[in-house]
Amino acid sequence: MTASYNPLPDNYPASRLARSFAVWRGIFRLTHLVLHVLTGVLTVACIYPWISHPRQLALKQRWSRQLLAVLGMTLEKVGADDTAQNPTQASLPAQGMLVANHISFLDIFVINAWMPAAFVAKDDVRHWPVFGWLSARTDTLFLQRGSRRAAHTARDEVLTQLAKGRLIAFFPEGTTSNGDKVHPFHSALFQSAIDAACPVTPLVLQYRDARHLQPSHAADFVGEMTLFACLWSIATHPGLLAQLTPLPIITTGNSDRRHLAAHAHRAIAHHLKHQAEPSARHINPNPSA
Repeated sequence: MTASYNPLPDNYPASRLARSFAVWRGIFRLTHLVLHVLTGVLTVACIYPWISHPRQLALKQRWSRQLLAVLGMTLEKVGADDTAQNPTQASLPAQGMLVANHISFLDIFVINAWMPAAFVAKDDVRHWPVFGWLSARTDTLFLQRGSRRAAHTARDEVLTQLAKGRLIAFFPEGTTSNGDKVHPFHSALFQSAIDAACPVTPLVLQYRDARHLQPSHAADFVGEMTLFACLWSIATHPGLLAQLTPLPIITTGNSDRRHLAAHAHRAIAHHLKHQAEPSARHINPNPSA
């Protein structure tokens, strides 16, 4: 079954004028996206290999922020005002492990726009046009599905990066969802955090319509949807708000990997359930990156 998509965003007027405007908006943004990606390719090929790792991270963050802007998206970190009451939410650690729910191929760029990290991605990403090439040269670790040996290799590579004091991010669901629920977490890579005695930070990702601040599925990359179909859905939308909510840090201590994975899953799922309750919703009307 092939997923279909509508060139009109969520709740957009289905008039001929609105449809035409959405199409031209999409063409304009995707044209700029092509130019931005080409700039990224040149940067990674000609500059990236010759600069320090902190400079690489800074370039990755700036490029990711610009990519979101090109697609008409705004980035918001939620929870920053709670730092006085809950110090564990003050900021994302510069090192350790970050785990998040997975909705869209954009998730990587949304996280990098806020806190650049090395990502663990499924091996399929390596074969994406251009984006796969960029990922392979910007600290991405690829995990081959269904291979126990590959899983052990990825776990060792993650442990090596954590030992260097790097920030490693991955999506334990192993697949995408529509953001309304969280699939069960795979626990294998959590062992690296235990072995490195580093903290794990659960992160909640959500996409909203920037006009009405209601949940939006325009960025969903689910089922058999193609990369272009997902890009077109995002580009034709009037404007999306990507929200990031860091949850309290989980110390590994004497935990086993399954307990650690369950703890992170429970934290993210509980937050999403709480957000879904109308009386509990609190949206910042002035989003900022």
